[in-house]
Amino acid sequence: MAKKERKEKKGKPLDRMTATELRKYALDLGEISGVHGMNKEELMGAIKKVKGIKDEGKQVEKVSMRDLKEKAKEMRAKKLEAIAAVEPRAKIDLLRKKANRLKKRTRKAA
Repeated sequence: MAKKERKEKKGKPLDRMTATELRKYALDLGEISGVHGMNKEELMGAIKKVKGIKDEGKQVEKVSMRDLKEKAKEMRAKKLEAIAAVEPRAKIDLLRKKANRLKKRTRKAA
């Protein structure tokens, strides 16, 4: 038990702590209520808010739907060129997968 307390005092990063450790840490702060009903992400957010830590999270770049569709169209055209030039099957599959990934990104962006 003493080892866990030492780790927390050393400044173990919040994202490395388990949900149980985060609950205990939040209870020790005393300013957060409803700790036992929170999951790990909610606990980290509440602790960061109390401590005044800015939560930058993942930076998601905005890509326009038009650009994604244009890139997918280019990949399909390259795939057709590779088929016509009798390229290795691996290269054709790679181009097909890239076009499909771009198509999926358009769905998520919508």
